[in-house]
Amino acid sequence: MAKSRLLPISSGLNFRELGGYTNLDGKTIKWNKLIRSGKLGDLSDQDMDFLENYNVKFDVDFRSPEEKSKFPDRVPANAEYVFAPVFRVDETQSTKQTDELQRKMNSDPTSGLVEMRRVYRDVIRQTHSQKAYRKFFDVLLANSAEDSSLIFHCTAGKDRTGMGAIFLLSALNVDEDTIRADYLLTNRATKAYQDGVVLDLKLKNKNSAFIQSVKALQSVNISYYNSAIDEINKISGSMDNYLKEYLKLSDQDISDLRKIYLD
Repeated sequence: MAKSRLLPISSGLNFRELGGYTNLDGKTIKWNKLIRSGKLGDLSDQDMDFLENYNVKFDVDFRSPEEKSKFPDRVPANAEYVFAPVFRVDETQSTKQTDELQRKMNSDPTSGLVEMRRVYRDVIRQTHSQKAYRKFFDVLLANSAEDSSLIFHCTAGKDRTGMGAIFLLSALNVDEDTIRADYLLTNRATKAYQDGVVLDLKLKNKNSAFIQSVKALQSVNISYYNSAIDEINKISGSMDNYLKEYLKLSDQDISDLRKIYLD
């Protein structure tokens, strides 16, 4: 199968392969083992065939119960569906904005940025989020068969999924520059979608402050990443400590993950 980072999914957003990244020990993440993405509810039959041919055996869904019930996944045949909601409600605002945030967005162009930085701090601090990512790692550890791949996703595949990828790549000892680059790749992978959202808002005569804030909600930004890393350093001193203390990864877990996913 062709080794491409951006996957040819026609009816979904932000479908990306994590294979091919090299870690600090010179080992490479295996291809056809890990996919990060947006929601699976709109996938075409052709898209489903693609994922089934990719041998997707696990589908980890980070969305809230509300998102899941409104847009249930199309789960690939022979895949086990695992629900691991990072938030009890959709804090990433990828499906809606609260009335209060809407009001702020009309007058303050930075309100989207400020909101997203808060969300990333919450991801790090909330016990509920930590338990969801621990569940994610349990499934990653179960994905040990040679011909088995795993997909993990939220709605847009950028924030909750982005943090899942950051935790996973960190556990696999990938360098921070590569982790940051993978995180920011969302903006290239979703550019057409983001442009469409902005055009729609302009056609609806939304003001520039509102449009700027929506762009912040619909994209990723290095300041969001930095908010999460700063929070990790504040409460545990380092990513390694956070993975062990808050996500409860043992040395054996990390060793097993590296055996499963690295060549």
